Amino acid sequence: MTRLPDPLPAGLPARLPNLTRPTVLVFAGLDPSGGAGLAADVLAIAAMGAHALPVATAITVQDNDRVYDVSALDAGLVERQAMALTRKMQIHAVKLGIPGSAANAAAIARVIRALRERHPALPVVLDPVLASGHGDDLTPLAALELLLPLASLVTPNLPEAALLAACAGGVREQGSTLRQRYRGEVLITGGHAVDDAGNRVVNRWFGPDGERVWSWPRLAGAFHGSGCTLAAAIAARLACGDAMGAALDAAQSFTHEALAGSFSIACGQRIPARSRTGAQLRTEQFI
Repeated sequence: MTRLPDPLPAGLPARLPNLTRPTVLVFAGLDPSGGAGLAADVLAIAAMGAHALPVATAITVQDNDRVYDVSALDAGLVERQAMALTRKMQIHAVKLGIPGSAANAAAIARVIRALRERHPALPVVLDPVLASGHGDDLTPLAALELLLPLASLVTPNLPEAALLAACAGGVREQGSTLRQRYRGEVLITGGHAVDDAGNRVVNRWFGPDGERVWSWPRLAGAFHGSGCTLAAAIAARLACGDAMGAALDAAQSFTHEALAGSFSIACGQRIPARSRTGAQLRTEQFI
């Protein structure tokens, strides 16, 4: 006897509305603490109105404070993960975290170049994670050199900007050097330094119209995955159609609120509250 399907519950529409979300193709490592990498990216992107397509580049051994080991996945596997997605789905933005190896960076670069054959203006946000907050090595410079020329926006913190620019001078000189060298826009985040009063964080955007500065109250404590959160949130807003300035405004506000609402899972660095702040900050936006 053929079993008939159960009836729909009362009040449930026969057909769900045909809503879609913009997608962000993410290349990053897996952090088993859930504080950084793919876990952070997925939550931040969802909170900002887009859908993450997470491609794993590496498996890490870490907690909320230290990175003990990074094992890069095979470059062919990384590329196959991405190609299975890009063959079927429209990609609205790309977010890059740690590639894991130079071979993986080369594979990611091939994917981005193929996507830009279809979508020349595809936004690519690169978080150049050279080391953890404790100085544990994460990404070789040789791997980043393959990706930096493809980035629409690169988001280094102060130590990363100094290493990438490799020039004498302060933040303005470093931002100008990076912009001229790689042609993309640059947001240098100031969480590793304080102003003269010691209570503000200053972020600087070097874009087509020169420099723009944001200043945020410094929050007590240390946070795991703040850079991932910011870069992923920017990529999400670009995927949703924001211009760069508007995306930076929204993403920095979101990140600050996520840090302000952070929680603890152990002693040491706190975890940004990405999903809670996203619900508070904005109504979901669909396309």
